[in-house]
Amino acid sequence: MTVVAVAGFQHETNTFSPVPTRMEDFERPGSWPGLTRGSAIPDRFRGTNIPVAGFLEACPHRTVPILWTSAEPGGFVDDDAFDTIVGEIVDGIAGSGADAAYLDLHGAMVTRRHDDGEAEVLRRIRERVGADFPIAVSLDLHGNMSRAFFDRATVVTVYRSYPHFDMAETGARAAALLDRALERPVAGSFRAIDFLMPITAQSTLHSPAREIYGQLPECGAVSADICLGFPPADVPCCGPTVFAYAETAKQAEAAADRIAGAILGAESDFAPRLLDARDAVRRALSADRFPVVIADPQDNPGAGATGDTTGLLRELVEAGAEGAALSMLHDPESARAAHAAGIGAELSLELGGHYRAFSDPLAATVTVEALSDGRFAFTGPMYGGSRADLGPVATLAIAGTGVLVIVGSVRTQNADKEMFRVGGIEPADCRILGIKSSVHFMADYRDVATEILFAESPGANPCRLDRIGYRRLRPGMRLLS
Repeated sequence: MTVVAVAGFQHETNTFSPVPTRMEDFERPGSWPGLTRGSAIPDRFRGTNIPVAGFLEACPHRTVPILWTSAEPGGFVDDDAFDTIVGEIVDGIAGSGADAAYLDLHGAMVTRRHDDGEAEVLRRIRERVGADFPIAVSLDLHGNMSRAFFDRATVVTVYRSYPHFDMAETGARAAALLDRALERPVAGSFRAIDFLMPITAQSTLHSPAREIYGQLPECGAVSADICLGFPPADVPCCGPTVFAYAETAKQAEAAADRIAGAILGAESDFAPRLLDARDAVRRALSADRFPVVIADPQDNPGAGATGDTTGLLRELVEAGAEGAALSMLHDPESARAAHAAGIGAELSLELGGHYRAFSDPLAATVTVEALSDGRFAFTGPMYGGSRADLGPVATLAIAGTGVLVIVGSVRTQNADKEMFRVGGIEPADCRILGIKSSVHFMADYRDVATEILFAESPGANPCRLDRIGYRRLRPGMRLLS
């Protein structure tokens, strides 16, 4: 019987983010489970939209789960944490007696010593088990992949949707592709694309990504996938890549060329779609139907931003945007103060703004409207099946404005309506919804949103790429703005 070792290590690293990523960030739960080991993995992940869950359900072979962990996107991964986690994965694979391995990785992990964390993970595994050991990897659509990574993996699958509806499905595809590679070798082809596209332009719900991804099943390959890249990472491997596998090298090359050509042909269509935050609020207030969703993509914790900037919130307050609610502002201090004071209490607080490079705190008198321990079940199509553990959460009404803000204790993006309901707010009943997310929110909010706007306000996930001070991109990379 074939035995497959299974492990996961996910992080999306924003090299411009001031938020460090340490071992404790991988250990504690947030929107996804915390560090999980061994036999606890199948039960903990069953039924979730997470790649390892899809792989375990679909794999026809005996599996040996070793370790799975992730941390909220942020700054550089601490090298000691990286070494500890990778060491446990390598030892686990080497000691499992497995005939092959599956890795649930992200694709945009960076440490101070390693520009391409995933390539280094594979290098260390190969060092122990050899060059011929079959390794299947699933990746996030936002991976920044190097040729070294591709050469060290046997087969790769990548999410095909953004928002990521298909994370578990991608794990299942990795199981099928690995099974095929175990039966007979497949030929692979890799293409790197020489332009960066803003995160807000990458959604597969809209053109041009929608049409490009629609070509994948018909490109003539056994399997073909695209990483659109994660722009806020100043590393040489930053940018889109294409993976294609086929019966012959010629078929794989032709498929990769076809997909790469489609991406290059749509280069000018990948626009950021940003609107000045003040203009976004004014437009939302003048709408005839509600709720209008205003995303704050440059402060998206899901892309490594701080989640505590006050630019959009300040515009809502100054406009007196009655019926507006924003979720979730990362502000553990205000959440603790609200819990200590209790529902109905009036407080004077300085909300958010802990990183002055992006915004100042918003001084406000607030009334505590609702309190929660931050534990709840996600119900939307992306996170559904997972449980949140966000620490103390509070809903605050800002005096004289009609604006509500939910403050939380764990930095996480809003990609699920439960991020409002945890604070006692029903999203459909609001006039304006301010959301700390770039694109993932559309998975759950598009059925209630009458309009979606992308506000441009300072944050650590810059979306106008020509304004970023890149220093280490590979020569010839073009920046779209």
